[in-house]
Amino acid sequence: MLKVNITSFSYAEAIILKNLFFKLEKGEHLAILGESGCGKSTLLHLIYGLTHLEKGNIHWNEKQLLGPKHNLIPGEPFIKLVAQEFNIMPFTTVSENIASHLTKMNEAEDQQRIIDLLQVVDLKDFANTLIKNLSGGQKQRVALAKALANKPELLLLDEPFSNIDSFRKNRLKRTLYSYLKENNIACITATHDSDEALSYADQIILLKDGSIEVSGTPEFVYKSINTPYQAGFFGEVSLLPSSFFSFKSSSEEITLLPHQLKISEAKDAPQVTVKNSYFRGKDYLILANWNNREVYFENSEKLIEGSMVKLEKK
Repeated sequence: MLKVNITSFSYAEAIILKNLFFKLEKGEHLAILGESGCGKSTLLHLIYGLTHLEKGNIHWNEKQLLGPKHNLIPGEPFIKLVAQEFNIMPFTTVSENIASHLTKMNEAEDQQRIIDLLQVVDLKDFANTLIKNLSGGQKQRVALAKALANKPELLLLDEPFSNIDSFRKNRLKRTLYSYLKENNIACITATHDSDEALSYADQIILLKDGSIEVSGTPEFVYKSINTPYQAGFFGEVSLLPSSFFSFKSSSEEITLLPHQLKISEAKDAPQVTVKNSYFRGKDYLILANWNNREVYFENSEKLIEGSMVKLEKK
């Protein structure tokens, strides 16, 4: 079990993380969701042991991880970090990179391990290709395979799919996260991708300014959205006065995502003016205007710019 207790962490005078407390069981997947600069990468570096934590402590199986001031080589041997800067050797092959992290005690086992990991990251056809000849996305997949070579107990992933083509990304996520579950490897992923967090994580922590804004299961976090910042990770945000539906004067505001609104036939429903329709394949995202406020909702058909429609909550 991982226990993280960070009272505060600063670079110079700037506080990066504060009041950050959570646990992670073996085999669990935690997604850290947050905007750039909120402290996601710093948190992974602290857990791995690249950066020293003065105010707080981090434990794995009740043993405190002491960080770079106490370890000659930064980083814990049972943890692997896949950072945004790939730790791979450019003038060796894909297989040689993976093999560099294996024990070399049993050549047959090592070769099978390489084959298995190439399968996980979908690089079987590139086993003998030099790293320098690969694309950025392929290099990222090599870094993932290399990190998994010795079956770490905890895998830390910093934006692990940022350079990978969309058509390959979804399949890789399914394969990788299934592999981690099957092998009881705990994982923490720092990401901007809310779909990834909702689909594959057991727990989500949403960070804001270095602190936990909301945390829990994907279902809990999604259903707990109540601010524009929180909602912004899951879609376009409509920030409206509560009087939008009640017609009673109020200073309170409500935060709504596009799927929470639909066209209404009710006579007393609020009316908006259509500004644009964005085709998304399965439906259209409609941008409308109400009292100089942007309103977003989903619709099965394209709407004419300038047309008026009435809305209600789903």
